[in-house]
Amino acid sequence: MTEDKANGNEQFEAGTADFTAYQQEAAHDKKETKKEKAHKKTKTEEQLEKTEEELLELKDKHIRLQAEFDNYRKRTLKERMELLKTASESVLMSILPVIDDFDRAMQTLDTVGEESHIVDGVKLIYSKFQDFLKQNGVKEIDAKGQNFNTDLHEAITKIPAPTEELIGKNVDVVQKGYCLNDKVIRFSKVVIGE
Repeated sequence: MTEDKANGNEQFEAGTADFTAYQQEAAHDKKETKKEKAHKKTKTEEQLEKTEEELLELKDKHIRLQAEFDNYRKRTLKERMELLKTASESVLMSILPVIDDFDRAMQTLDTVGEESHIVDGVKLIYSKFQDFLKQNGVKEIDAKGQNFNTDLHEAITKIPAPTEELIGKNVDVVQKGYCLNDKVIRFSKVVIGE
């Protein structure tokens, strides 16, 4: 039994030594895992920061894209509105010589002084034609007796002013000018007093 005791003691001591070695190894592993965990935390924090930066960058891109689209939408809407306003410009410009002929006809009818159904019919057509122009945004530029304005008038010639008040003003209108929705489609041709 003594031999058994001695063997048992040896095994106990060997087991204790192994256990002690195991404990030391486990403690060493714990230190490494703490270091690894600390290192992993910093890696995780770095990834988190990187992800947050990417998120902020994407948000900024998104906001800029929305602003660009909004500006594009507003610009195209404005262009479309302007196109609709001036879409009929070429047709209305083609009608302007007819308006001039009507004006001459009305002046001739006023000098004749004859009252007939024909004169009444022409006056009726003329008034309807003027209403049509107003409905389409065409306005006559008032030029006679006004100060000369290069934005609205085109000078044909200069003559001596009949009165002091007409110096630098439009003495006569050779051809009427017209605006389409505040855009000049034909300048008034005028004679300026000097």
